[in-house]
Amino acid sequence: QVQLVETGGGLVNDGGSLTLSCATSRRSINLHAMGWFRQASGREREFVGAISWDGATTYYADSVKGRFTVSRDNAKNTVYLQMHSLKPEDTAIYYCAGPEMAYYCSVIECRKIGDYTYWGQGTQVTVSA
Repeated sequence: QVQLVETGGGLVNDGGSLTLSCATSRRSINLHAMGWFRQASGREREFVGAISWDGATTYYADSVKGRFTVSRDNAKNTVYLQMHSLKPEDTAIYYCAGPEMAYYCSVIECRKIGDYTYWGQGTQVTVSA
């Protein structure tokens, strides 16, 4: 079984920064692209950003581009989401996700919930106005 665990959420002021971590249970996840999603109260879960299996490529939703950075350290089996210039509209539960197969999303950008099979439990990020 594959387990993803997000940590690092919390309360931050408008304009502040926060870094989330996603720890994975299997080394084989290092061959998988990884994505971040978020879901605000009363809204659908939406794509935030993603990173290729080797960390060579990242891509982001327009709403966070230039403010958020996805990175990974495969030696630690961990994916990160660095968030800067946070806004109240960034308030949401943030989820780490991975696709079923190694190298999936290697030639296309995976921005849909259906592209991913494994999900963490989520971590709450709250940005106060």
